[in-house]
Amino acid sequence: MKLKSIIISAASISLIFGTIACSKEEKIAKEKLQSKPIQVVLSLPNAQNNLATTDVTGQIEATHQANISTRMMGYITKLQVKIGDHVKAGQLLFEVNNTDLLAKRAQVDASIRQAEAAFHSAQKDYDRFTTLYKQQSASAKELDQITLQYNSVKASLDAAKEMRNEVNAQFSYTHVRAPFSGVVTQKLADLGSLASPGMPILTIEQSSGLQVSVSVPEASISSIQLGDQASCMIKSLNKEITGKVVQINPSSQFSGGQYIVKISIPTDQQKSIYAGMYANVRLHSKHHKPTNMALQGESKILVPLSSIISKGQLNGLYTLSAENTALLRWVRLGKTFGDQVEVLSGLAKNEAYIKWADGALSNGAPVINKQ
Repeated sequence: MKLKSIIISAASISLIFGTIACSKEEKIAKEKLQSKPIQVVLSLPNAQNNLATTDVTGQIEATHQANISTRMMGYITKLQVKIGDHVKAGQLLFEVNNTDLLAKRAQVDASIRQAEAAFHSAQKDYDRFTTLYKQQSASAKELDQITLQYNSVKASLDAAKEMRNEVNAQFSYTHVRAPFSGVVTQKLADLGSLASPGMPILTIEQSSGLQVSVSVPEASISSIQLGDQASCMIKSLNKEITGKVVQINPSSQFSGGQYIVKISIPTDQQKSIYAGMYANVRLHSKHHKPTNMALQGESKILVPLSSIISKGQLNGLYTLSAENTALLRWVRLGKTFGDQVEVLSGLAKNEAYIKWADGALSNGAPVINKQ
């Protein structure tokens, strides 16, 4: 019995020592793994000197759009298109009842026939009296009266023909066609509705050209010029495009103190973009000159957004310590410029930071510069 107890105690001691040995080996392996330096890439912040930027919100619109209406009053008898339809220049869009014009044209045609009959009679009299005058069988006074009558009847015939031309032109207002190729974006009336002169029936936008319209405040408009670049972020598509300023409205009288600026969208970037979408726009102007001489030497410190570490309300990035370890540095951020963000404090302009790491970083983790 005593020998059995000794054997059990010896087995227990062996098990304890074995467990301790295994734990020690795991700890050594873990420490060895942790002591392996993480490869990183260091970089210096970018600096932009005297680059004025203006952040505004805008809306995408067609470069060319038109409200289609008619100059005639009448009921819409035919409506050929609907919202979203693509139309070509000259394509029939809608027709307006032209019964009144048909009656008016019939009256004009009757007036023309009557004027033509009077003209033929007056022409015969004029020719006869001209012959008689040459034969000295009619006086000059009689010829003058016949000539005056002839000219009056001829003028009446010409007026009737011009009236017919006017009526024919009005018929084109009852058959309204597309002024250019585009897309129907709005339908303001239906079949059977009463159309009035100047009342919009349809809206057509040219599908081949898009631009962003933004309102720029008075304090920033002086630093913007034609040709300046603009970064436009379309949130609904999570897509960023780069355009140029193509139009600056020099007056804010009818826009609430804001200056309307148009930014072109390159044709190759218009895919999946539709008029009416909203965009956050950043205008970049290289023509801005600081008025304060003390500010002329200032520059912005920019780092990639991908290098920023966010923890709650805090933002930071990793720098390199003197012991070649990762050091988390808390920074205060400013404006965002595309894929870069401005660092207001916490990082010097000539201080390197860790731009990329081959693994997860932590405070005090050994690192090695890959470059």
